[in-house]
Amino acid sequence: MVVGDFPIETDTIVIGAGPGGYVAAIRAAQLGQKVTIVEKGTVGGVCLNVGCIPSKALIAAGHRYENALHSADMGITAENVTLDFSKVQEFKSNVVNKLTGGVKGLLKGNKIDSVSGEAYFVDANTLRVMDETSAQTYTFKNAIIATGSRPIEIPAFKYSKRVLDSTGALALKELPKSIVVIGGGYIGTELGGAYASFGTKVTILEGADEILNGFEKQMSALVKRNLKKKGAEVITKALAKGVEETEDSVTVKYEVKGEEQQIEADYVFVMVGRKPNTDELGLEQAGVELGERGIIKIDKQCRTNISNIYAIGDVVEGPPLAHKASYEGKIAAEAIAGHTSEIDYLGIPAVVFSDPELASVGYTEKQAKEEGLEVAAAKFPFAANGRALSLNESDGFLKLVTRKGDGLVIGAQIAGSNASDMIAELGLAIEAGMTAEDLAMTIHAHPTLGEITMEAAEVALGNPIHIIK
Repeated sequence: MVVGDFPIETDTIVIGAGPGGYVAAIRAAQLGQKVTIVEKGTVGGVCLNVGCIPSKALIAAGHRYENALHSADMGITAENVTLDFSKVQEFKSNVVNKLTGGVKGLLKGNKIDSVSGEAYFVDANTLRVMDETSAQTYTFKNAIIATGSRPIEIPAFKYSKRVLDSTGALALKELPKSIVVIGGGYIGTELGGAYASFGTKVTILEGADEILNGFEKQMSALVKRNLKKKGAEVITKALAKGVEETEDSVTVKYEVKGEEQQIEADYVFVMVGRKPNTDELGLEQAGVELGERGIIKIDKQCRTNISNIYAIGDVVEGPPLAHKASYEGKIAAEAIAGHTSEIDYLGIPAVVFSDPELASVGYTEKQAKEEGLEVAAAKFPFAANGRALSLNESDGFLKLVTRKGDGLVIGAQIAGSNASDMIAELGLAIEAGMTAEDLAMTIHAHPTLGEITMEAAEVALGNPIHIIK
């Protein structure tokens, strides 16, 4: 195709093929729309290629290595445990390739036209897609913006050979002996923990009072304790000031309590948040309004101020979570099809794949009280669960937040093994309007970690079986 070609018509055009965009495209196609999806990078977006999936593969490999070294209390010891980090990276890449290949197959199977290139709005019904050699115009009835986000770069820490963002941190060919992580949020904590599992000396610098600031202190404290067990150092209330880089190392300068200090390492990972990719789309040409930080304003159906243009995922308000983007993608596609679907974030979980895992859904006890709700909190420890003990994973607890009077489940927080999987049942409980009694009366298989949910519900009802009231 060359500049000047006739416009190609489509019903719905989706910009971005990440977990928000490709899900939106598939749902729109299922609802009878002729769909085109545009991606300037690789299908699957940040999540599948350089985010959620590769990081979890790295974390899983780190746990395997750590277990091989430290299972003596289960009667298992191994000599000459070796680590081939290139094989770890190969495993990670194979997982990514399987999933991105699967997404391509799904798009093709749903008869979605996939286009490679950079999209730019000409007006509210026209888009220009360009690559290095050509350009093509598309006209559309509706558009869904799903362009995601990118790491924030600190002026004093410009990305380079040894100053890396999350993408670079996941792509190292050799295992570093030492790293400094700036930012103790979920990305910094996950990747710092993964490398600590492999034996890398990790230092996390966090400006706030605690790492994982969005979670309750009791939860983040468990993660902090286990990081220290792995030999990692966590320095809070630390202000990162600058970096000096040589061919084979970095020296990071930071300030704590007014005192300037420094630390030397092989690399520094800068993980202080993400910014939306809304600055090079020509949104002003389409009349789409932006809020603070380049966020696109949307209504309950993910519709922007321009009635036929929708936005989802990291470009709209809320945490940059892949499952949030996918959820919003379905809502937008259904809204375009005339359905009454609307977004409701109460049942959306947040998960950190730390050690132990953290997961939260709905209200915390504090949030509920701030909203003026009368609530009760019930906790059950992993240490009183047979499955957790048999896995040698007894750290942690499940906290259930229920409304006083009727026991309605309005929130839950889990710190412990497999919290990422366990939180789904509690999200369902909130979505379905279930009570503590409903959870307590649901028969859970024994011995499983799922029983902890039932046991916490029994605590909420005042009649726990496996702990003393």
